[in-house]
Amino acid sequence: MPAPVNSNESHCTFTLASDVTAGGLPSEEEISKDLESTDPKVKRHALKAAIMAMLGGEPMPRILMQVIRFCINSDDKPLKKLCMLYWEVVPKYQEPTSEEKLAAQQAGGQAPARKLLPEMILVCNALMNDLNHPNEYVRGSMLRFLCKVNDEEILGPLVPSIKACLEHRHPYVRKNAALSIFHAHKLHGETLIPDGPELIAAMLAQETDVAARRNAFLMLFNENEDLAIEFLAKNMDDVGKYGDGFALLVLELTRKVCKRDPNQKSRFVRVLFQMLSSDSAAVSYEAAWTLVSLSSSPTAVRAAAVTYTNLLNSQNDNNVKLINLERLEGLKKKHPKIIQELLMDILRALSSPNPDICRKVLDVAMDVVTSRNVAEVVTVLKREVTKTAEDSDQSSDAKGTVYRNMLIRAIHGCAVKFPDVAESVVHVLMDFLSTDGGMQVIVFVRAIVEQYPALRAPLLAKLMSSLDSVTNNNVMCVCLWILGEYCEEAESIKEAFEEITGQLGEPPFLVHPEDKVAKDKAEAEAAAGPKIVTKNVVLADGTYATQTVYNEPKKAAVDDSTPSLRKMLLGGDVFLGTIVSSALTKLCLRSSDLPEISPVEVKAMTAKAVLVMCGVVKMAEVNPSPQKSSLSDCKDRLTLCCRSLLDPKATELLKPLILTEGRKSFSAFLKKIKDKETKDAKKDEPETPMTQADDLIHFRQLKAMSVQVGDMDLDDGSDLARATGYVDGGSLLENELSHVYPLSGFADPVYAEALVTVRDYDISLEILLINRTPNTLANLTVELATMGDMKIVERPQAHTIGPLDQITIKASIKVSSTETGHIFGTIVYEDTSTQERGYINLNDIHMDIMDYIRPATCTDEVFRSMWAEFEWENKVAISTSITELQPFLNHVVSSTNMKCLTPIDSSEKGSFLAANLYARSVFGEDALVNLSVEKKENDGKLAGYIRIRSKTQGIALSLGDRITSVQRELPESE
Repeated sequence: MPAPVNSNESHCTFTLASDVTAGGLPSEEEISKDLESTDPKVKRHALKAAIMAMLGGEPMPRILMQVIRFCINSDDKPLKKLCMLYWEVVPKYQEPTSEEKLAAQQAGGQAPARKLLPEMILVCNALMNDLNHPNEYVRGSMLRFLCKVNDEEILGPLVPSIKACLEHRHPYVRKNAALSIFHAHKLHGETLIPDGPELIAAMLAQETDVAARRNAFLMLFNENEDLAIEFLAKNMDDVGKYGDGFALLVLELTRKVCKRDPNQKSRFVRVLFQMLSSDSAAVSYEAAWTLVSLSSSPTAVRAAAVTYTNLLNSQNDNNVKLINLERLEGLKKKHPKIIQELLMDILRALSSPNPDICRKVLDVAMDVVTSRNVAEVVTVLKREVTKTAEDSDQSSDAKGTVYRNMLIRAIHGCAVKFPDVAESVVHVLMDFLSTDGGMQVIVFVRAIVEQYPALRAPLLAKLMSSLDSVTNNNVMCVCLWILGEYCEEAESIKEAFEEITGQLGEPPFLVHPEDKVAKDKAEAEAAAGPKIVTKNVVLADGTYATQTVYNEPKKAAVDDSTPSLRKMLLGGDVFLGTIVSSALTKLCLRSSDLPEISPVEVKAMTAKAVLVMCGVVKMAEVNPSPQKSSLSDCKDRLTLCCRSLLDPKATELLKPLILTEGRKSFSAFLKKIKDKETKDAKKDEPETPMTQADDLIHFRQLKAMSVQVGDMDLDDGSDLARATGYVDGGSLLENELSHVYPLSGFADPVYAEALVTVRDYDISLEILLINRTPNTLANLTVELATMGDMKIVERPQAHTIGPLDQITIKASIKVSSTETGHIFGTIVYEDTSTQERGYINLNDIHMDIMDYIRPATCTDEVFRSMWAEFEWENKVAISTSITELQPFLNHVVSSTNMKCLTPIDSSEKGSFLAANLYARSVFGEDALVNLSVEKKENDGKLAGYIRIRSKTQGIALSLGDRITSVQRELPESE
């Protein structure tokens, strides 16, 4: 049934069929007449109509006696349920007369005393009959109904019958009787049933049913905590046999007691460790979470981490896996050594077919890799990379592309941190140069070749043998740059030169007319597609049918043995031609300094290189490629290369620059990246806790040993924390206060403020309501509504607040996408002294998109591919009072919670800046931002555009609004 949307519906517990209101509701006389019918169906229809009318505001006083006379003693089960619903909505008290209201106001302004209707005595008698009914299900349903009754005058006569149901033979009756006593004791404990906890404790000691025991313990947990703890102490060893519901209550009791009194932790140690090995995933997870929240001792954290790891590998639900990985990541920040012990078990989760889980596993694992376990980790990663190649033709191909890139980045990170493993992994990865992850591999190889000179010779040999298998132009460019830059021995120079020129073939690099005609013909046949032929056929039973056949033309066998490098040049890649010419120039210049290579061989190599350059220029002039605009740059570069080879004076000037400057720049680039990673790592390290000189130090060896708790005390970790000055969550109050929103003013009859807690997919509202009037406010309801992609899943119920009293209510909102939303609502209440209905319109709560945005990183290739794929773009013009380029970029990055992917050198000065920003939402949505800004010469102001792209419209618009609002603000001074 949906949650009530107004205070009138807060009593509704059943769903009524819509056919009752078809054609309009009957009148009171018609309903009264139908209730006298002997047909149960007619009675049910009339009673439904009466309930609907009363919910709509019709009083219908004559119906009450008709229901008592003709429906209350019926044996029809649906009619009995409708009667229970009718008792909830029917007015049970007499309306005060004007004389009584006047006398009450003169006596002090209090509300007049309410008088129960005389007819309700008959109703109480009927309820008591059902409580004593021989059918256990009639008793149980009546006990469940009594949990909805709040009136002391009605519950009072029924208390003896409810107590008697605690000893009923059927567990269905006993479990509902425990809930009824819980409800009655909670509302009117001291007057109606003061001995309720003792009765439940006696029942609990003899109870054997799982559900009844859980309900009874729930009552003790809320109403008499001491009795609950006493029962738990006596039955500590049997908690695992009492069911999951009972175990979860015990965990909640543990958290409640230990947070209030930390000295009570030792009483719950054994039961917590016992629940860690529960067969229920929910119980073991809650036990691990409780254990970590109560103690930071290594034993407790290790036990919780083992439980999280077991759940990670045993549960099939992806959400459960992600939740456990989040918990392990939280433990990793404070207890990395414990996570290191479980690293191999965590890596077992890489077998999941979900790439998000694999990414999270690698994020958790890579930060705790050490020299002791790096060999095992790299072995696992190499095995997984090999699996992606084996599974490329199977159903896991969707995962393979992204997953392979993640594994390559992880292996790259291990090789950079631990040079000993670089040699063992780089040869395996080079087999993937021809795959879609080739760019990741070749970038990794380029860094290894620069940083580890001892590995250059075998890597260069492997690269030359793999050159023919490379099919990506960008990967080929990097391969040629590596060969030209790092081939320094005579043998490797000769081999590289022969391999490159052999792949290129003889110039010119132009497509022959015959080949072009054959290619166009093949493309035309492929574009024509299959031909559809329709004909009539006779089936086996003699009937006719129409048959449609797709005739595909036979593909002619094409014997294309052209090397991949030549194919790329024939396709018109001017950039690649420039890289080839540069690589050959470097090889020729370096060979002239080696005595092993004769001058004749050097001249032959130089002549061949010059011919290749001429062929590249001719290709660039003739071929109508998209890179036609780069023709002038290509000519200038190749002219420089030719002069450095043919002109002795130019050779003397350019040779040091060509052979050394490129490597120096790349080495500086790697050093800058390493320094940035080191700086980021230091930034993530927690600050050293400080403690005052006069703070108390607790020596646990001197504590009283009155309670025997075994080998471990949950308070050990807190002792050590206090000794080092660490106080967990010291800034929690400040963080909470920053998320408190006032909903109404102090001058309103009801002051309201909300604490908003964003938990990724959920928003939790804790609304504090303060009655600022001297009167009691009844049926006070906070009616909430949302705008945006949000849905209220738990609405606040109606409450009664006394004069100058306060109450806290909760609401839960589900969020399904990343976009800006608003929460607004109204407070509805009834003043019991004046019987007037009041309304208070609440202030809106603005949900910022920044609550869902998280900084993230990706490669330039992935960024460009997503930029081309995403269809939603929001273009924001730059209008800011900031006058410097870098401070403006830093202000946008910090305000939008994004990550700048473009390396920015603060020492460089210029009038133009372009940068790419990237972030991911908690829902897995990507947000791409390109910032292009220039500083005008005339007035010194910044101008340009910020372009935002995403897969969904909401995140693009919301992020654009955020940037528009923050770019005019001045950045906070550091």
